[in-house]
Amino acid sequence: MAEPLPAQTRTESLKWGKVIDHESCIGCHACTTACKSENDVPLSVTRTYVKYVDIGTFPQARRAFQVTRCNQCEDPPCVAACPTLAMHQRSDGIVDFDKSICIGCKACIAACPYDAIFINPEDHSAEKCNFCAHRLDVGLEPACVVVCPTEAIMIGDMNEPTSRLSQMVHRQPVAVRRPDKETHPKLFYRGAHQATLDPLAAQRPTGGIFMWSQQKQGGQNVVSGSPDANNSSAAAVLAYDVPHKAPWDWRVSLYTLTKGIAAGAYLVAALLVLFGVIDPTSSLWLWAAPVVAMVFLGLTGVLLIWDLDHPERFYMIFTRSHWRSWLVRGAYVIGGYSAVLGLHLLASLLGKGTWQEMLLWPGIPLAAMTAIYTAYLFAQAKARDLWQSPLLPAHLLVQTLMGGSAVLLPFALLGEQRAVAPLLWGLAAASLVHVLMVLGEITLTHSTAHARAATHEMTGGRFKAFFWTGIVLAAVAIGAPWIGAPIAVPLALIGLLAFEHAYVQAGQAVPLA
Repeated sequence: MAEPLPAQTRTESLKWGKVIDHESCIGCHACTTACKSENDVPLSVTRTYVKYVDIGTFPQARRAFQVTRCNQCEDPPCVAACPTLAMHQRSDGIVDFDKSICIGCKACIAACPYDAIFINPEDHSAEKCNFCAHRLDVGLEPACVVVCPTEAIMIGDMNEPTSRLSQMVHRQPVAVRRPDKETHPKLFYRGAHQATLDPLAAQRPTGGIFMWSQQKQGGQNVVSGSPDANNSSAAAVLAYDVPHKAPWDWRVSLYTLTKGIAAGAYLVAALLVLFGVIDPTSSLWLWAAPVVAMVFLGLTGVLLIWDLDHPERFYMIFTRSHWRSWLVRGAYVIGGYSAVLGLHLLASLLGKGTWQEMLLWPGIPLAAMTAIYTAYLFAQAKARDLWQSPLLPAHLLVQTLMGGSAVLLPFALLGEQRAVAPLLWGLAAASLVHVLMVLGEITLTHSTAHARAATHEMTGGRFKAFFWTGIVLAAVAIGAPWIGAPIAVPLALIGLLAFEHAYVQAGQAVPLA
């Protein structure tokens, strides 16, 4: 018999936890169907499901199960990343969601190390297992707990020492998934095999052929079966799983380029003025740089809003700002940078050169922050080890200088000849540093199997064509002073776009569940 639920006083002392006993689980999927029925979860997505892994070799083989769902973290990265607090944590520790203020940015999906969040295809809002909070609030157990035929799922108050759950967690061997992410999950597994807890421990079947289904590889988190992609030599094969689509598609890859150009056009022109290469009265500084920056900043805004599943709610980033989210911080940085560009153009129109001189002081740091804030946005995606590099801010700044030099060269050729040579040498130097940083990153030893697998996908897997195209074109752009702007400019920009696409997509290509 299930034990009575704690009193529903919703005090700070109540902290819900969950244990899944895999010594009792029979893999019947009753929890999956009960969850779908209770929460009206549509087809093609699940709040909870049972993964099957076949372990060993015939005749000594067996099937292990893992019930996969939200881990109800003590320090939930999805809450930190959410720009509107649509994902939020209740006082009893449950991580819940509010669909009415979800903008569909998918930052929570990118942040979750457990692949537990999805976009509902019917209402286009993020959702996941929320512990059946609506049932708990009226004294009922979650649907999955009620329906489990072997009582393999149990819940309780982790702060109550006499509860069955608390005693099991503190007195028996239990495990959590991805403890290295320091999210402090409150979902504990008893008797689960490591081949089920670690998504890279079991090989994936060739051809994407699973029990009862065949999964497409395009856009899915499917890693190749190369030795680099696995961190275990155990004889284990994933037999049943559900597809997991990468949250951020080509629009995010393109946004990293357009934003870099928007920041670089102003930043490079400002440096030319500060070092006396061009006069403050130059048309390159007065008009070309701010206009190019504004155009590409507008494209960046269009891409970001287009990528939202609720684009009509984009204004909530400003009206319901959650300051821990780098998506919000980045929006305000871009807003401040846009204001500087607007004032710069107004000063050019009115002939107020002193304004532009004063605008350099906020303009340069805002342009630099516009370039690099994406590194901190990616860092909040704790699920993706490839994006956790401490050199990413510096690398984005180098790419910004590369893009800014390239995009200003045609305007310099038309009306500011003395800036052509410095821009060509600037493009060459930035391209060289970019190539060296990339080659350094892929050749150094990676600290986690996840990062190694993502690097393999980028350099030798599904995205190798984009990656090597980007590196080769950037390497050719190193010769900009000798091959000239007409050849170097398109090669540099196309190379940057190809590399960004490989980097963004490969970072999301490694299975999390």
